[in-house]
Amino acid sequence: MHAINQAHETEYNNRALVPEHAVIFERWRRDSAAFRANMSCTLDLAYGPEARHRLDIFHASNARGTVVFIHGGYWRSLDKSDFSFVAAPFIAAGLSVAAINYRLCPTVHLSEVVEDCRSALEWLLNNGSDHRLPMERIALTGHSAGGHLVSMLYVTDWPQRQCDTSGIVGGMALSGVYDLEPLIHCSMNVELRLNHHIACAASPIKLEFLLKVPLHLAVGALESRAFRTQSRQLSAARPQICETPQEVEGANHFTIVDSFVRPGHPTLERVLRMFA
Repeated sequence: MHAINQAHETEYNNRALVPEHAVIFERWRRDSAAFRANMSCTLDLAYGPEARHRLDIFHASNARGTVVFIHGGYWRSLDKSDFSFVAAPFIAAGLSVAAINYRLCPTVHLSEVVEDCRSALEWLLNNGSDHRLPMERIALTGHSAGGHLVSMLYVTDWPQRQCDTSGIVGGMALSGVYDLEPLIHCSMNVELRLNHHIACAASPIKLEFLLKVPLHLAVGALESRAFRTQSRQLSAARPQICETPQEVEGANHFTIVDSFVRPGHPTLERVLRMFA
């Protein structure tokens, strides 16, 4: 275990920064369960052999596109079922939603988490239409660790995997970490097991973006300086792909998800415009 850098710990430990996070998580779970109970959905489709190689599909009537959502939890916690509620505004706009699960650290290494998300998207590209998903227009979205994982889908060599990504119209990454090296010196690295080599290989700010479609970035105005800086640095490094990040007023690292699903909110509207 590397020595903890207290400055990094303070900046990157979001649960310590938002003491009410447990209340927020419980509200998300409650809202998600209620949403699933009243929605046309196909749950726990397998995209691979492991127990967490599963995804949920929420079906819109006469859907005109598909939104893929990847949950957060610092690659080590939470579940797709905690975020079913995220699908609600997209269903209302005529877009179906696929929510991805992936294996968690420390059971697997971060490289395997990234590979799980690549495998899930590959499965969707090849099989989504068989499950009533319109694959002609696809947006990739994710929060926190999910925002990082969305950006890692942008650095993936999809032709090498023989995948047609022409339907992907863009992405939205909320409150992601794009340079993982500071996390080496944070307490969560007990479970992440990062070193310099692993962190660099999973840091999209250091890698070439191979998907040439817009990636929108958003971060809460109440988040730590480090998280706001991470989004600005990725935008500066990839200006042809990433716009200047939107700072969401009044939002912390967790409530930015609530803003994202609020009808009329600019982060939601950015995704909806991809399907215009």
